[in-house]
Amino acid sequence: MRLLDLSGQQFGRLTVIRRDGTAKNGNATWLCKCNCGNLVTVDSYRLRHGITVSCGCYRRDVSKARLTKDPRTKKQIGNAMNLPLVNGSNVAALTKISSRNISGVIGVSFDKRSGKWAARLFYHGRYILNQTFTDFYDAVAARKEAELKLAKKDNLQLDASAEG
Repeated sequence: MRLLDLSGQQFGRLTVIRRDGTAKNGNATWLCKCNCGNLVTVDSYRLRHGITVSCGCYRRDVSKARLTKDPRTKKQIGNAMNLPLVNGSNVAALTKISSRNISGVIGVSFDKRSGKWAARLFYHGRYILNQTFTDFYDAVAARKEAELKLAKKDNLQLDASAEG
């Protein structure tokens, strides 16, 4: 099969500079320069079929535009109280109930596969608590106990009213 020379061609935000090798699947890879200035190596199939159109900046731009156009988010931009960091962690994220939460308690969920309640507390990239319980109230008690230990250890002010 004859190799297509894509040098100099533009695909989305990417301009092909030169051939850069071969991917594991056998497709040619091309070194491309994005409009933002970044260099990226892309599989020829992904280029020609419009799957990859930038170095990743396009996705960031689209996400940013969607975020800033959302009236709920737009209203909160610039409000420093929305991001209270204590020791590098967002305390609000630990104490606000998500709209997806069906148990009514932060960090407590029902695992359909095992038929048990899971109590979790993730903080600074690791689980402080990750246990399952047959009883909902045992899971809630374990979560609250873990929160109290964490609050005492790191001097966090966790909002008791938001804990469920």
